[in-house]
Amino acid sequence: MFWFMLIALVAVVAAVALAVLGDGGALRDAGTDRLDDRLPADRPLVRGDIDGVRLPTAVRGYRMLDVDEVLDRLGAELAERDARIAELESALAGAPAGSAATSVTSVTSLTKDEPPAGGQEPGGAGE
Repeated sequence: MFWFMLIALVAVVAAVALAVLGDGGALRDAGTDRLDDRLPADRPLVRGDIDGVRLPTAVRGYRMLDVDEVLDRLGAELAERDARIAELESALAGAPAGSAATSVTSVTSLTKDEPPAGGQEPGGAGE
């Protein structure tokens, strides 16, 4: 009876091991754990793009390369926007005192890369 139980136990362990380990065929390719939903490169980022980013995790937290890419992109775009805001504010501060409508027209025309409504270049080139 002892030998029968021992053989049955070995058979059960072998069946479980075969089921868990598979039949010895080739392993399937490992799935990538890289960031699939890249940020759009053809336009500036908006709040929804940032809210939609899901960074993949690794053994020690988030994948450093993916986090670095996202932070570098955000930093560059913020610096670009800050420079553009500073440029527009300095152009607005350098404009002669006038009505608010003239100031808004100047800023609007500067954002479109066209001269202001008076036909003068920004910064008083015609003065």
